[in-house]
Amino acid sequence: MKLVLLFYLEDLDAAVVRLLERNGVAAYSRLPLEGHAQGMPGWYGSTAPYSSRMVFTLVPDDRAKALMEAVTTFDTGTDPRHPIHAIQLSVESTADSGKGAAPPARDTPRHP
Repeated sequence: MKLVLLFYLEDLDAAVVRLLERNGVAAYSRLPLEGHAQGMPGWYGSTAPYSSRMVFTLVPDDRAKALMEAVTTFDTGTDPRHPIHAIQLSVESTADSGKGAAPPARDTPRHP
């Protein structure tokens, strides 16, 4: 079982949903974020905050691998300085309320 996090600009929201759907990710959570970065060369301070999003999902190992590969080849059609960023983390175990501990290799989690 893997936890996959995707970070991207808010304008790419519909494209990221399509990316998830194409890779068999039916259950995920999405949060609004405020991104910050240093100013461009020659500028002082930092850039204006970015309206960003984060998606996270729990998926089986094979689906996580396919999703990570799909992110590396996904053309956002926008500024290449603002790609979709993906992070994959191993999940040691999961648990659901009222169910007790569950093994990490569960194929279809009830909740992301």
